Amino acid sequence: MDSTAAALRVERFLETEPVIWLSSIRPDGAPHLVPTWFAWDGEAIVIRSKPHAKKVRNLAHDPRAMVALGDAEDDFDVGLLEARAEVTVGDDAPPAPLPDAFVTKYRSRIAELGLTQAEFAATYSATIRLIPARALGWHGRSTPRTWLDAVRRLSFGRPALAFGASAA
Repeated sequence: MDSTAAALRVERFLETEPVIWLSSIRPDGAPHLVPTWFAWDGEAIVIRSKPHAKKVRNLAHDPRAMVALGDAEDDFDVGLLEARAEVTVGDDAPPAPLPDAFVTKYRSRIAELGLTQAEFAATYSATIRLIPARALGWHGRSTPRTWLDAVRRLSFGRPALAFGASAA
């Protein structure tokens, strides 16, 4: 699968998946992998976290990250994304409000936790922005459904660029 198709598959996952698997690197070099809520703002994956979470510490120490998205139950129809993290921990400042895309996506789940949006923002006050660097193709034994969708989208004239690529 070429990088354009991989990028389009990952973009679809970013728009539809409820959870991503975030991999960061511990200071001792060991991997750390966690599922997390996220929102895609069109340029970056935005994650809110507790400020002292291991993923926050790891990404502040080493901004390299990898993300997996998709449904492994569906013939391993997944997308992989390499990214660089920007971490903001405002220990002394009021927490930033939740991004609109995050609120839209998780409003009911936040309420199910018994938290207001302001309480959630205060508890999960660290912001991680993952800037995509490269989408990687991955699938199981057959042509993934999302790859077919990506090819269909290409045929309608939508620009097809890998993350970080530019039209010449």
